[in-house]
Amino acid sequence: MKTVSLSGSLRKNVGKKDAKLQRKQGNIPSVLYGGEEQIHFSVDAKKFNKLIFTPEVFFINLNIDGKEFRVILQDVQYHPVTDNVLHADFLELTVGKHVVMGIPIKLEGTPQGILTGGRLINKIRKLKVKGLPKDIPDDIVLDISNLDIGDSIKVNEVKLDNIEILDSLRSVIVGVRVTRIVEEEVLTDEETSEEGEGEGEGEEGKEGEATGKTEEKPSK
Repeated sequence: MKTVSLSGSLRKNVGKKDAKLQRKQGNIPSVLYGGEEQIHFSVDAKKFNKLIFTPEVFFINLNIDGKEFRVILQDVQYHPVTDNVLHADFLELTVGKHVVMGIPIKLEGTPQGILTGGRLINKIRKLKVKGLPKDIPDDIVLDISNLDIGDSIKVNEVKLDNIEILDSLRSVIVGVRVTRIVEEEVLTDEETSEEGEGEGEGEEGKEGEATGKTEEKPSK
């Protein structure tokens, strides 16, 4: 997996008041855990945003006041209204220790079902996996070119070496469904067919009624 660098500064004070001040100064209050002790620090918001506003995931070489840590971004808290980042949690990587990460799914190919009027439904864009850092892939590539209308790829069809997938194995990742336009066309064809059959039945009924009547003889 790709590795990027990020710098941070130790926070002299910890609390809501200091966190608010950090955000006002363009920084994001953060915590590093997973090591011997938690480290409270802040990172520049502009540099941090480059890590989250991308579909990719990274290992991070984090420099806090000259001390290097190899970490991953574990969690981000957002403001419920503005969606601005309020806080970030980083996890220090340890040799031989498994980590849990969300790995982006990359789709390749054009499904057959799309060419015949279907619609692509992409339900899961990242899979949560567990494994050693050395085994974590940059992304998970799925070939969807053979998917026809009604076909899908589920989590249990994804195979990764030395990696455990934590999402529900029955969940659908991507599939091709019939579009509303195609459904309407099918219904229209069926209705037309039914109307034609109904008209034929009506005519037969009339003929039956005509032949079933007896002619009245004029009275003498």
